[in-house]
Amino acid sequence: MVDAMARPRLLIVVAALALLAAAPPSDWQSPLRREHPLVGTIWDVAGARALTPAALVTQLAARRYVLLGEKHDNADHHRLQAWVIDALVAAGRRPAVAFEMLRADQADALARHLAAAPTDAAGLGDAVDWKRSGWPPWPTYAPIAEAALRARLPIVAANLSQAATTSLRQGGAAALDPALVSRLGLERPAPEDVWQGLAREIRDGHCGHLPERAIDGFVLVQRARDAHMAAALRDAGGDGAVLIAGAGHVRRDLGVPRLLPAGETAAVAFVEVTAGTLAPPASAPFDYLWFTPRVDERDPCERFRPSLERLPRPR
Repeated sequence: MVDAMARPRLLIVVAALALLAAAPPSDWQSPLRREHPLVGTIWDVAGARALTPAALVTQLAARRYVLLGEKHDNADHHRLQAWVIDALVAAGRRPAVAFEMLRADQADALARHLAAAPTDAAGLGDAVDWKRSGWPPWPTYAPIAEAALRARLPIVAANLSQAATTSLRQGGAAALDPALVSRLGLERPAPEDVWQGLAREIRDGHCGHLPERAIDGFVLVQRARDAHMAAALRDAGGDGAVLIAGAGHVRRDLGVPRLLPAGETAAVAFVEVTAGTLAPPASAPFDYLWFTPRVDERDPCERFRPSLERLPRPR
């Protein structure tokens, strides 16, 4: 006889094993390095071992918050994120689905659209004026929304509003409503290791072209966005939440996970393979890595060099 306390976990395991009949997509959309030996590998960082998709789902289903970190322009990452949502539902979970790409000031438009057309994932992009957002085209993200709406899961606009972001950039935390500052924890300085890590990521992300005097402001905005996303996940209530965000936001050391209750999160990074790396890294700031083909081989610093060179030189 199965112990009553063990029954829920057994049900999760059985449901996850059933997903083997509905394997994650492997008809890769990204064109490069499809034959790389790591492509399709799911790596448990702490356990230093490969996992099957079903084993991953079993582990994710045991966490209240599942954070799925992407490279924004890789359509395979979005298809795998959608698969994870389907798999969690099949395992008995009912999480909200929170998007970094949707801001708090778009929540009303999102709610109006879903009230009028609760299964219309394709039209959601137009409803929130996605084409003017700067994100990759909505059809690459639509599979995630389709998975959520098919299961009747809430969709949450998780990012900071545009007005709050602008206020932060122009006037710092003092320019925000004090209640929002307190909610986001911005009245306290970031731990030194977090500040240094975020500053390093921002410098690298701007290829060394960002003036040093601008770093504090960029770190503040990044902290505020991470805090807002963490609060959106906590506020989702119900059966927890899945976060769809850039991989930098789901880092355990610098991002959203450090702002959520310990032991309740699982962070998955979808990672493009590289030519010279034939084995998973010995360490990474995520719980799991899921390797995929590449969209392109271009150096981001070369790709954005013309716009970066218009920035003032660091000093």
